[in-house]
Amino acid sequence: MKMPELKTGRFIPEDGLRITVQVPETRAQWIVDAALAVTALKYGDYDRVTFQAAAGKQSFRSLGSGRNTATEAAVQVPCVELSFFLARDDAGAARVLESIYASHPYEEPVIYVAPCLRTLHIRGLDEDNPNRFWNSPSEDWVPEEHR
Repeated sequence: MKMPELKTGRFIPEDGLRITVQVPETRAQWIVDAALAVTALKYGDYDRVTFQAAAGKQSFRSLGSGRNTATEAAVQVPCVELSFFLARDDAGAARVLESIYASHPYEEPVIYVAPCLRTLHIRGLDEDNPNRFWNSPSEDWVPEEHR
């Protein structure tokens, strides 16, 4: 997939990979910790940047060819989706995925790897922007450390 060329003075585009992992919510932090053992999950001026979607239900039917016995109907497991960005470094991405496989509770973890283009801000623009959190009264979503 060819990424679009985005030329602008507002942000810097960077290509890489978006990793999405489905995992039971009680094990989500294990997956994050596994990735962090290999990479800082940097996003511009921040690290440990991940996203966890609200819990949903993963459905599957075991064919019986793996560790689980065959099931007649599909079963459901409550799961969350974790996602994060990796800079395009094939060897590093493989190590992160190996770490996720080692820490995931499933025999066949559901992991998606997709080419992705992210944007990184250019420092110093927007200091006076009234929409930035530092230029307006603090809302509930602003961490106490940043108020």
